[in-house]
Amino acid sequence: MKIRFWGVRGSIASPGPKTVRYGGNTTCIEVRTDSNELIILDAGTGIFPLSHTLLAELPLTANVLITHSHWDHIQGLPFFVPNFIPGNVLRLHGAFDPISGNGIEQVMSVQLQYSYFPVREAELKARTEYVTLSPDQSIQIGSAKVTPYLLNHPVINFGYRIESAGKSVFFTGDHEPPYNIYDAADPEFHEYQQFVDEKEHAIVRAMRGVDVLIADSSYTAQEYPAKRGWGHGSFESSLAYAKRAEVGTVFFTHHEPTRSDDALESVFDAVCAAHPATPGAPQMRLAREGETFEF
Repeated sequence: MKIRFWGVRGSIASPGPKTVRYGGNTTCIEVRTDSNELIILDAGTGIFPLSHTLLAELPLTANVLITHSHWDHIQGLPFFVPNFIPGNVLRLHGAFDPISGNGIEQVMSVQLQYSYFPVREAELKARTEYVTLSPDQSIQIGSAKVTPYLLNHPVINFGYRIESAGKSVFFTGDHEPPYNIYDAADPEFHEYQQFVDEKEHAIVRAMRGVDVLIADSSYTAQEYPAKRGWGHGSFESSLAYAKRAEVGTVFFTHHEPTRSDDALESVFDAVCAAHPATPGAPQMRLAREGETFEF
């Protein structure tokens, strides 16, 4: 299996001299099975440069798995170049949205309005197919088994486990570890803590034993208290998941958009120093735009 990162910034694209080493595009990850089947995780601005490389493979079927509908995870879809070429298929997978009452098709229909984009959905030359997924219900994409799991974010957010030929990867999308919303003195605290514990156990089970975990690590432990409830994890929470789930390698991603490459490396170095490598512990890596990881 092969993974290539096309966008690793969170919340908003952040191009410029201070982000040139790790990249400024928002979330997009290319996954190739050993049979070369194409799965794309999220469609942030990183899907635009990815789409240009796919022109050598036409006609193309692109299976795109959307974790959730926030802009930084979908805003590249209108610029996915194969959409404008006959014979291609864009198969978009994602969750039903209980707020709007729509399936994953809304991420295209909303963006492809004349108020926001000059080309309507009906004018695209490729065929678009929509697959609305349900939590814990696996689907098959070629040789790959794909299972969505409900994680914790202010909107419905799926983490995806992809398994093929004995290899596996889990991507969290945007995820904040569940926490107790009650004070310890509140009568509801213990009952809600049971829910939190059960949710945490379910998440670890979903990640269990994967070769690669790609996890939302927007904040440091020091930054997180001021961001609590925003729906994002930290380096420490991602590493804790990796250790509990006994994964092989953890990639920290969704880099805070105001954090320069130098600052990002400084944070990463501090995490590595605080958690020195031990036998059997997950390998830790910073997700870097353009990097390929094969296993």
